[in-house]
Amino acid sequence: MNETDTGAPADVGVLGGGRMGAGIAHAFLLAGSRVTVVERDAAAATAASTRVLDSVAASVARGTADDDEAAIAARFATSTDVADFARCDLVVEAVPEDLELKIDALTRVEAVLAPGAALASNTSSISIDQLAALLERPSRFLGTHFFNPVPASTLVEIVRGDATEGPLVEQARSWVRAIGKTPIVVADAPGFASSRLGVMLGLEAIRMLEEGVASAEDIDAAMALGYKHPVGPLRLTDIVGLDVRLGIAEYLSSTLGERFAPPALLRRMVAEGKLGRKTGEGFYLWDAP
Repeated sequence: MNETDTGAPADVGVLGGGRMGAGIAHAFLLAGSRVTVVERDAAAATAASTRVLDSVAASVARGTADDDEAAIAARFATSTDVADFARCDLVVEAVPEDLELKIDALTRVEAVLAPGAALASNTSSISIDQLAALLERPSRFLGTHFFNPVPASTLVEIVRGDATEGPLVEQARSWVRAIGKTPIVVADAPGFASSRLGVMLGLEAIRMLEEGVASAEDIDAAMALGYKHPVGPLRLTDIVGLDVRLGIAEYLSSTLGERFAPPALLRRMVAEGKLGRKTGEGFYLWDAP
Protein backbone atom coordinates (compact mmCIF):
# COMPACT_ATOMS: atom_id res chain seq x y z
CA MET A 1 0.00 0.00 0.00
CA ASN A 2 1.58 3.25 -1.16
CA GLU A 3 1.08 6.37 0.95
CA THR A 4 1.86 10.08 0.71
CA ASP A 5 4.13 11.90 3.14
CA THR A 6 1.03 12.74 5.17
CA GLY A 7 0.05 9.08 5.49
CA ALA A 8 -2.86 9.24 3.05
CA PRO A 9 -3.18 6.65 0.27
CA ALA A 10 -1.07 7.64 -2.73
CA ASP A 11 -3.81 6.93 -5.29
CA VAL A 12 -7.46 7.42 -4.39
CA GLY A 13 -10.55 6.87 -6.50
CA VAL A 14 -13.98 8.34 -5.86
CA LEU A 15 -17.01 6.93 -7.64
CA GLY A 16 -19.52 9.76 -7.93
CA GLY A 17 -18.64 13.43 -8.12
CA GLY A 18 -21.67 15.05 -6.51
CA ARG A 19 -21.47 17.21 -3.38
CA MET A 20 -20.20 14.35 -1.19
CA GLY A 21 -17.89 12.77 -3.74
CA ALA A 22 -16.35 16.12 -4.64
CA GLY A 23 -15.78 16.84 -0.95
CA ILE A 24 -14.07 13.48 -0.43
CA ALA A 25 -11.86 14.08 -3.46
CA HIS A 26 -10.97 17.55 -2.12
CA ALA A 27 -9.95 16.11 1.27
CA PHE A 28 -7.55 13.56 -0.22
CA LEU A 29 -6.13 16.03 -2.74
CA LEU A 30 -5.16 18.40 0.08
CA ALA A 31 -3.44 15.48 1.83
CA GLY A 32 -1.23 14.91 -1.23
CA SER A 33 -3.05 11.99 -2.86
CA ARG A 34 -3.57 11.57 -6.58
CA VAL A 35 -7.35 11.44 -7.02
CA THR A 36 -9.53 10.17 -9.85
CA VAL A 37 -13.28 10.84 -9.84
CA VAL A 38 -15.38 8.62 -12.08
CA GLU A 39 -18.81 9.79 -13.18
CA ARG A 40 -21.59 8.32 -15.32
CA ASP A 41 -21.01 10.51 -18.40
CA ALA A 42 -18.87 13.34 -19.75
CA ALA A 43 -21.22 16.12 -18.62
CA ALA A 44 -21.33 14.79 -15.05
CA ALA A 45 -17.53 14.40 -15.05
CA THR A 46 -17.10 18.03 -16.14
CA ALA A 47 -19.47 19.20 -13.40
CA ALA A 48 -17.57 17.12 -10.84
CA SER A 49 -14.26 18.62 -11.97
CA THR A 50 -15.65 22.12 -11.49
CA ARG A 51 -16.91 21.28 -7.99
CA VAL A 52 -13.58 19.82 -6.89
CA LEU A 53 -11.35 22.52 -8.38
CA ASP A 54 -13.55 25.34 -7.07
CA SER A 55 -13.30 23.79 -3.60
CA VAL A 56 -9.53 23.49 -3.96
CA ALA A 57 -9.29 27.13 -5.03
CA ALA A 58 -11.27 28.18 -1.95
CA SER A 59 -8.91 26.22 0.31
CA VAL A 60 -5.86 27.79 -1.31
CA ALA A 61 -7.40 31.26 -0.90
CA ARG A 62 -8.04 30.57 2.79
CA GLY A 63 -4.46 29.39 3.28
CA THR A 64 -5.53 25.89 4.36
CA ALA A 65 -3.73 24.06 1.52
CA ASP A 66 -0.01 23.28 1.56
CA ASP A 67 0.34 23.29 -2.25
CA ASP A 68 -0.71 25.83 -4.84
CA GLU A 69 -3.70 25.32 -7.14
CA ALA A 70 -1.64 24.14 -10.09
CA ALA A 71 0.19 21.48 -8.08
CA ILE A 72 -3.06 20.13 -6.61
CA ALA A 73 -4.88 20.20 -9.96
CA ALA A 74 -2.03 18.21 -11.50
CA ARG A 75 -2.89 15.33 -9.13
CA PHE A 76 -6.57 15.34 -10.09
CA ALA A 77 -8.42 13.67 -12.96
CA THR A 78 -11.97 12.76 -13.93
CA SER A 79 -13.16 9.85 -16.02
CA THR A 80 -16.23 7.93 -17.10
CA ASP A 81 -14.56 4.49 -16.90
CA VAL A 82 -14.13 2.54 -13.64
CA ALA A 83 -11.13 0.82 -15.24
CA ASP A 84 -9.21 3.99 -14.39
CA PHE A 85 -9.36 2.89 -10.73
CA ALA A 86 -7.02 -0.03 -11.48
CA ARG A 87 -3.97 1.60 -9.86
CA CYS A 88 -5.83 2.99 -6.82
CA ASP A 89 -4.90 2.03 -3.27
CA LEU A 90 -8.35 3.09 -2.05
CA VAL A 91 -11.65 3.70 -3.84
CA VAL A 92 -14.57 5.36 -2.05
CA GLU A 93 -18.03 4.81 -3.50
CA ALA A 94 -20.17 7.97 -3.17
CA VAL A 95 -23.26 7.29 -5.29
CA PRO A 96 -26.80 8.08 -4.05
CA GLU A 97 -28.20 6.20 -1.05
CA ASP A 98 -29.92 3.40 -2.97
CA LEU A 99 -29.14 -0.25 -2.22
CA GLU A 100 -29.28 -1.59 -5.78
CA LEU A 101 -27.30 1.35 -7.14
CA LYS A 102 -24.58 0.84 -4.53
CA ILE A 103 -24.37 -2.91 -5.12
CA ASP A 104 -23.96 -2.35 -8.85
CA ALA A 105 -21.35 0.36 -8.29
CA LEU A 106 -19.30 -1.61 -5.77
CA THR A 107 -19.21 -4.84 -7.77
CA ARG A 108 -18.13 -2.97 -10.92
CA VAL A 109 -15.35 -1.19 -9.05
CA GLU A 110 -14.09 -4.27 -7.20
CA ALA A 111 -13.69 -6.10 -10.51
CA VAL A 112 -10.94 -3.70 -11.63
CA LEU A 113 -9.07 -3.24 -8.33
CA ALA A 114 -5.80 -4.89 -7.39
CA PRO A 115 -6.28 -7.64 -4.75
CA GLY A 116 -4.70 -5.56 -1.99
CA ALA A 117 -6.63 -2.36 -2.68
CA ALA A 118 -9.24 -1.13 -0.23
CA LEU A 119 -12.85 -0.48 -1.21
CA ALA A 120 -15.11 1.74 0.90
CA SER A 121 -18.68 2.94 0.81
CA ASN A 122 -19.76 6.39 1.92
CA THR A 123 -23.19 5.04 2.82
CA SER A 124 -24.82 6.78 5.77
CA SER A 125 -27.17 3.95 6.72
CA ILE A 126 -27.07 0.84 4.49
CA SER A 127 -25.61 -2.30 6.08
CA ILE A 128 -21.96 -2.86 5.25
CA ASP A 129 -22.44 -6.61 5.70
CA GLN A 130 -25.34 -6.57 3.23
CA LEU A 131 -23.13 -4.83 0.66
CA ALA A 132 -20.11 -7.02 1.44
CA ALA A 133 -22.09 -10.23 0.91
CA LEU A 134 -22.00 -9.64 -2.86
CA LEU A 135 -18.29 -8.81 -3.07
CA GLU A 136 -15.43 -11.16 -3.90
CA ARG A 137 -13.12 -9.68 -1.25
CA PRO A 138 -15.31 -8.56 1.68
CA SER A 139 -12.23 -8.50 3.94
CA ARG A 140 -10.98 -5.44 1.98
CA PHE A 141 -14.28 -3.56 2.30
CA LEU A 142 -15.59 -1.18 4.96
CA GLY A 143 -17.69 1.93 5.42
CA THR A 144 -16.22 5.44 5.46
CA HIS A 145 -19.12 7.75 6.23
CA PHE A 146 -18.09 11.35 5.55
CA PHE A 147 -20.27 14.26 6.60
CA ASN A 148 -21.70 17.12 4.59
CA PRO A 149 -20.07 19.52 3.84
CA VAL A 150 -16.93 17.41 3.78
CA PRO A 151 -14.37 20.27 3.75
CA ALA A 152 -15.79 21.77 6.94
CA SER A 153 -16.68 18.55 8.76
CA THR A 154 -14.12 17.01 11.11
CA LEU A 155 -15.72 13.57 11.57
CA VAL A 156 -15.51 10.35 9.55
CA GLU A 157 -17.41 7.31 10.77
CA ILE A 158 -15.54 4.08 9.95
CA VAL A 159 -17.94 1.15 9.79
CA ARG A 160 -16.44 -2.27 10.41
CA GLY A 161 -18.24 -5.18 8.76
CA ASP A 162 -18.09 -8.73 10.12
CA ALA A 163 -15.60 -9.67 7.38
CA THR A 164 -13.51 -6.47 7.44
CA GLU A 165 -9.84 -7.13 8.25
CA GLY A 166 -8.64 -5.61 11.51
CA PRO A 167 -5.53 -4.13 9.85
CA LEU A 168 -7.73 -2.39 7.26
CA VAL A 169 -9.71 -0.68 10.02
CA GLU A 170 -6.46 0.59 11.54
CA GLN A 171 -5.27 1.76 8.13
CA ALA A 172 -8.53 3.61 7.65
CA ARG A 173 -8.07 5.33 11.01
CA SER A 174 -4.67 6.59 9.92
CA TRP A 175 -5.98 7.73 6.52
CA VAL A 176 -8.75 9.73 8.18
CA ARG A 177 -6.24 11.41 10.48
CA ALA A 178 -3.99 12.09 7.46
CA ILE A 179 -6.75 14.14 5.83
CA GLY A 180 -7.19 16.19 8.99
CA LYS A 181 -10.32 14.55 10.35
CA THR A 182 -11.21 12.51 13.41
CA PRO A 183 -12.23 8.85 12.98
CA ILE A 184 -14.73 6.94 15.07
CA VAL A 185 -15.16 3.19 14.57
CA VAL A 186 -18.55 1.53 14.83
CA ALA A 187 -19.82 -1.97 14.20
CA ASP A 188 -22.21 -2.52 11.33
CA ALA A 189 -25.77 -1.75 12.47
CA PRO A 190 -28.67 0.06 10.78
CA GLY A 191 -27.87 3.77 10.70
CA PHE A 192 -24.52 3.14 12.41
CA ALA A 193 -24.11 5.70 15.24
CA SER A 194 -24.38 9.11 13.61
CA SER A 195 -27.30 8.62 11.22
CA ARG A 196 -29.31 6.69 13.78
CA LEU A 197 -29.06 9.51 16.32
CA GLY A 198 -29.17 12.39 13.86
CA VAL A 199 -32.17 11.11 11.91
CA MET A 200 -34.12 10.40 15.10
CA LEU A 201 -33.63 14.00 16.23
CA GLY A 202 -34.49 15.35 12.79
CA LEU A 203 -37.68 13.28 12.52
CA GLU A 204 -38.88 14.42 15.94
CA ALA A 205 -38.21 18.04 14.99
CA ILE A 206 -40.33 17.57 11.83
CA ARG A 207 -43.14 16.02 13.90
CA MET A 208 -43.03 19.00 16.27
CA LEU A 209 -43.30 21.40 13.33
CA GLU A 210 -46.13 19.30 11.88
CA GLU A 211 -47.99 19.46 15.21
CA GLY A 212 -47.54 23.21 15.54
CA VAL A 213 -45.41 22.96 18.68
CA ALA A 214 -43.14 25.79 17.49
CA SER A 215 -41.77 27.39 14.32
CA ALA A 216 -38.84 25.89 12.45
CA GLU A 217 -36.65 28.77 13.63
CA ASP A 218 -37.58 28.26 17.29
CA ILE A 219 -37.20 24.47 17.18
CA ASP A 220 -33.71 24.93 15.73
CA ALA A 221 -32.86 27.64 18.26
CA ALA A 222 -33.80 25.26 21.09
CA MET A 223 -31.06 22.86 20.01
CA ALA A 224 -28.50 25.44 18.89
CA LEU A 225 -28.76 27.60 22.00
CA GLY A 226 -29.93 25.06 24.56
CA TYR A 227 -27.72 22.15 23.57
CA LYS A 228 -24.92 23.93 21.68
CA HIS A 229 -25.59 22.15 18.39
CA PRO A 230 -23.82 24.06 15.59
CA VAL A 231 -27.00 23.97 13.50
CA GLY A 232 -30.59 23.03 14.33
CA PRO A 233 -32.13 19.73 13.14
CA LEU A 234 -34.47 21.31 10.57
CA ARG A 235 -31.81 23.51 8.99
CA LEU A 236 -29.50 20.49 8.96
CA THR A 237 -32.20 18.46 7.19
CA ASP A 238 -32.33 21.20 4.54
CA ILE A 239 -28.56 21.00 4.13
CA VAL A 240 -28.49 17.20 3.91
CA GLY A 241 -31.55 17.09 1.63
CA LEU A 242 -35.09 16.10 2.60
CA ASP A 243 -35.03 13.30 0.04
CA VAL A 244 -31.85 11.90 1.58
CA ARG A 245 -33.36 12.07 5.08
CA LEU A 246 -36.52 10.38 3.83
CA GLY A 247 -34.56 7.53 2.24
CA ILE A 248 -32.59 6.92 5.43
CA ALA A 249 -35.73 7.10 7.58
CA GLU A 250 -37.50 4.56 5.37
CA TYR A 251 -34.55 2.19 5.63
CA LEU A 252 -34.27 2.59 9.41
CA SER A 253 -38.03 2.18 9.79
CA SER A 254 -37.84 -1.13 7.90
CA THR A 255 -34.96 -2.39 10.03
CA LEU A 256 -35.41 -0.79 13.45
CA GLY A 257 -39.15 -0.21 13.68
CA GLU A 258 -41.88 2.40 13.72
CA ARG A 259 -39.94 4.90 15.82
CA PHE A 260 -38.17 5.86 12.57
CA ALA A 261 -41.37 6.13 10.51
CA PRO A 262 -41.13 9.28 8.31
CA PRO A 263 -43.64 12.02 9.23
CA ALA A 264 -46.32 12.85 6.65
CA LEU A 265 -44.91 16.38 6.37
CA LEU A 266 -41.54 15.04 5.24
CA ARG A 267 -43.14 12.82 2.60
CA ARG A 268 -45.30 15.69 1.34
CA MET A 269 -42.42 18.12 1.04
CA VAL A 270 -40.32 15.60 -0.89
CA ALA A 271 -43.24 14.89 -3.22
CA GLU A 272 -43.55 18.65 -3.83
CA GLY A 273 -39.86 18.90 -4.71
CA LYS A 274 -39.00 20.93 -1.61
CA LEU A 275 -35.74 19.14 -0.89
CA GLY A 276 -33.88 21.87 1.01
CA ARG A 277 -30.87 23.91 0.01
CA LYS A 278 -30.30 22.09 -3.29
CA THR A 279 -33.73 23.13 -4.62
CA GLY A 280 -33.91 26.52 -2.92
CA GLU A 281 -36.72 25.61 -0.52
CA GLY A 282 -37.22 23.20 2.35
CA PHE A 283 -37.99 24.18 5.91
CA TYR A 284 -36.20 27.42 4.99
CA LEU A 285 -35.77 29.44 1.81
CA TRP A 286 -32.28 29.28 0.28
CA ASP A 287 -30.53 31.03 -2.55
CA ALA A 288 -31.11 29.20 -5.83
CA PRO A 289 -28.52 26.40 -6.28
